[in-house]
Amino acid sequence: MTDDPLYRRELLRLAADAAGAGHLPAPDASGSAHNPACGDRVTVELMLEDGRIAALAHQTQACILTQASAALLAEAGAGLDQAGLARLAGGLKTMMAGGAAPSPAYAVFEAVASHPGRHACVLLPLEAALKALESPEPRTAGTKG
Repeated sequence: MTDDPLYRRELLRLAADAAGAGHLPAPDASGSAHNPACGDRVTVELMLEDGRIAALAHQTQACILTQASAALLAEAGAGLDQAGLARLAGGLKTMMAGGAAPSPAYAVFEAVASHPGRHACVLLPLEAALKALESPEPRTAGTKG
């Protein structure tokens, strides 16, 4: 176990549990984001219902912070539309600037605020999901949804 407040037990557990890791069988949309500063990469796949996230999967090749953020997004993203996801990302940016967490679950990242170089790590999965929502792939007729 570590005494580093950046890597709290809850954060390490999120990353280890890796909720949502993998692929969706027939995603409606996908988006990728890359942090060139550290090499982190995230691809997010979405199933959509009426413009809202019904299911989310991610492939994350990244640090613990990005892995934990992707897992938390997989748990918290259901029901969000593009505007809701943008509000969540904005709330995270506000938290990184010293504000309150956008939801109690995201409080696990509060210690990241004092590490500006790591802010992008936490935001990367949301960036990938927002890219997916910008241009979702339309389902073809007969595709189960």
